Amino acid sequence: MSNNDRSPSKPPAATPATTAEVEAFLQQLARRPAPAADGRARLMFAMDATASREATWREAAVIQGRMFEETQDLGGLDIQLVYYRGLAECRASRWMSDAKALKAAMGSVHCQAGETQIGRVLRHAVAETGKVRLSALVFVGDCMEEQLGDLLEAAGQLRLLGVPVFLFHEGDDGPAGDAFARIAKMTGGACCRFDGNSPAQLRALLSAVAVYAAGGWRALADFGRREGGLALRVIRQIGDGRSGGKT
Repeated sequence: MSNNDRSPSKPPAATPATTAEVEAFLQQLARRPAPAADGRARLMFAMDATASREATWREAAVIQGRMFEETQDLGGLDIQLVYYRGLAECRASRWMSDAKALKAAMGSVHCQAGETQIGRVLRHAVAETGKVRLSALVFVGDCMEEQLGDLLEAAGQLRLLGVPVFLFHEGDDGPAGDAFARIAKMTGGACCRFDGNSPAQLRALLSAVAVYAAGGWRALADFGRREGGLALRVIRQIGDGRSGGKT
């Protein structure tokens, strides 16, 4: 992969994700088997921190506390922040168990022009799973500039390790959307497009994955009943027919 910087540019106007697209993502999430209850849940939270991601990065820093809030009654959640930017810089934080620490970590990062390093994120998740049980990997980004075959190879390793990848795609980049969908399918996770101008969508999706990672389907169903709105509609649609669904 080339290390040349990607020049900052305004990303294409994002078409708002439809309710059906977001609901389809949550349906895929709910149909997955519950994570093994063998300790505190760990969620790897990875983000593209190249130049075009500044606005979404700041928004995510504001809303990330919701992930911790929603999982407190489920035994809590540990989160590791992973990001890439600039000239081949890809970093991972320590594991954090509170919103204040995660917000501080995100606040110290400034987005820089560069190319995507999704492969490094996936390979880091593989390596980290050799040390601790990883419940899920979440990735937020808007493009993909790598060889798809390399990404799918790493995704296949995560599949064997039982780590689903949930990818949130901002914008309308077709190749990125296709790549994200294939990674999600390979790992047994899910992919959903969201509108960067709608923080509520990202907040709901991050919260849903955090709740699922910490407590599985039952916790997600409880979250839907408590949250109402979109999540509640999804729970009603799935009902008892969630078993046997395809991811």
